[in-house]
Amino acid sequence: MKVVIISKLIYPANAPRPFRATELAKEFARQGHDVTLYGLLGNYDYTDFQSKTKIKVKTLGKTIFSKVNSDGNNRYSLLNRVINKLLRPWLEFPDIELAKKTFKVLEQEENIDLLISVAVPYPIHWGVAWHKTTRKNKYNDTTWIADCGDPYMGNPFNWKPFYFKYVEKWFCRQANYLTVPIEEAKRGYYPEFLDKIKVIPQGFDFNAVSITSNYVPNKVPTFIYAGTFYHKLRDPSPLLQFLCDLDMDFHFKIYTKAVEFVNPYKDKLGSKLTISPYIERTELIYEMSKADFLVNIQNKSSVQSPSKLIDYGLSKRPILNIVDETDISLIKNFIKGDYSKAYNIEDIDYYNIKNVVNKFIDLKTTR
Repeated sequence: MKVVIISKLIYPANAPRPFRATELAKEFARQGHDVTLYGLLGNYDYTDFQSKTKIKVKTLGKTIFSKVNSDGNNRYSLLNRVINKLLRPWLEFPDIELAKKTFKVLEQEENIDLLISVAVPYPIHWGVAWHKTTRKNKYNDTTWIADCGDPYMGNPFNWKPFYFKYVEKWFCRQANYLTVPIEEAKRGYYPEFLDKIKVIPQGFDFNAVSITSNYVPNKVPTFIYAGTFYHKLRDPSPLLQFLCDLDMDFHFKIYTKAVEFVNPYKDKLGSKLTISPYIERTELIYEMSKADFLVNIQNKSSVQSPSKLIDYGLSKRPILNIVDETDISLIKNFIKGDYSKAYNIEDIDYYNIKNVVNKFIDLKTTR
């Protein structure tokens, strides 16, 4: 089967959406399919990656306004940042140009059996919809799956002008299927498309995961949080303030780019707090497996669920899931080694990339 996957970013970019696109491509290739993976590549050399994975990696081309590439060499100037902030909500800027880039690369492809577009950003989907409406004859035997990490108009984290409702409905009509990672995410989409929405979770190559084989409790109780923060939606401030007032010995490790949320507490917590940038996923899972427990701050939105919870589950350490401020006091019990209130991730094999890819194949074969 010829499989084409289009994403703004792919490996080695370290974020949920490029991880999604890349892991899907790798597993499709392992199963013997002819796989092409598109993204904004930057200057990364994919020679070894293509040789090892048998994936054909192709570029979406050079962008004029979008300055983020998979190589991590982001080139935004101060002027770019100002323009982007002013125009982003109204024009989906600068990612709007990815619609045209997507259209152009699809012009180069023939006889696609399975086409998977990955959002965010949503202009990737719009480019496919644009191409399909103008090249209908090329899609007679093609199944197009629009894979959505977060809802668009129904995303409580990002306000959109009303007119994008019509754009979303237009692309949803063109897609054969919409895929979302959790059942609750369906509520973030317009009801007329519910029959197209299928739940396919984030997938992980379990064979690539390594955890410590000899965990022993740390001398100083150690716990980890990994991921981003959002003001009022996934805000660590109540937890960090609680820890500042807590007269117990501990070591809290945070892996995040959103340092503005945690820097105000550095001096108060001193050596009890370590702030680090993101590290590669398999390395992070190994580090988490050495911690005493892990902390998750649940989104204040039922239509989204962080993929890091699966990373947490793979590390096989207890999880303190903070839904609201009443849960914060549980951290005292966790520090003492009482994990009776630990969050349980059921059926971890559900997230095995082999099973995830088979779900995509089932959509193709049952259409």
